[in-house]
Amino acid sequence: MKHENGDRTMATGHLRSKEPSKVALHARNVKFEWSGLPFEWIPGERFASHYINVVHLLLPEGERWFVKVFSEILPLIHDDQLHEDVVGFIGQEGVHAASHQGVQDYFAANGLDVRPFVSELEATFRKILGDRGLEGRAKEEWLIERVATIAGIEHLTAVFGHWALNSPKLDRLGSNETMLDLLRWHGAEEVEHRCVAYDVFTHVDGRYWRRVRTYAVGATLLFTLWWRGTKYMMANDPSITISRRPRAGMLRLLSAEARHLVPGLFTLGWASWKYLLPNYHPSKEGSTSQAVAFLAKSPAAMRADALAEAGSAVESARS
Repeated sequence: MKHENGDRTMATGHLRSKEPSKVALHARNVKFEWSGLPFEWIPGERFASHYINVVHLLLPEGERWFVKVFSEILPLIHDDQLHEDVVGFIGQEGVHAASHQGVQDYFAANGLDVRPFVSELEATFRKILGDRGLEGRAKEEWLIERVATIAGIEHLTAVFGHWALNSPKLDRLGSNETMLDLLRWHGAEEVEHRCVAYDVFTHVDGRYWRRVRTYAVGATLLFTLWWRGTKYMMANDPSITISRRPRAGMLRLLSAEARHLVPGLFTLGWASWKYLLPNYHPSKEGSTSQAVAFLAKSPAAMRADALAEAGSAVESARS
């Protein structure tokens, strides 16, 4: 296993040495077919499957919130390139939300009722992170506070995206190919736009202690909701008989992470340490070259690009 990790580190380092200076961000209108998807999409690994399945509950609401906040911060961005990056970021996050919503809807249609947890999640976003009816400077400060929180969360999504692109154990276990494509397409785009939220925060504020404070709140909230979601999925999976229903304990998480099936506590701890360093910048996390290389071969991204090219050709013919 150490040898495997070393190979992955060397490969990523090689890709970093050829990093492009800039990538134009654009939304890829991907589509996925979920018929026949098993809840246990990593064969023999029910806990790991549901731990990752939680992203389909968290991300639709979370990324719609990202889109709302960054749409509101656009007037405060006075750098043309950063403004363009934010527009691309908003487009990508909107497609992410819709794609994970598709899995959430599939779960509900096949007997795994996630609505109670999702409703509670939506209420949490509105109560803790929603608009507060503020005006003037107070409204602007609360907007910047939320941008800072998103910068921290985007650091974690880039870390998890990098993990997804470097998780060969999932392939060896025969994991569902469509789910892997979704996770890696999304992960590649998170790596691709990993600098945007942090650069926006730096542009409108950038104070170190605000970064620390908002990260502590955002990362704690994210992990708490993720863990509660894992327990909910395990407790409500209709394909598990009640007498054989396993509990979602921390030892299971530690075991799954040690076997390279999920990003867990050690991943979160190491990521947090890096983010809190004064000289942190997200460009050091993951490889744009690796992300772009994956997006060039992702089945969903290739279909989306082909449709976009066909649409452009039709428009050109009409004009």
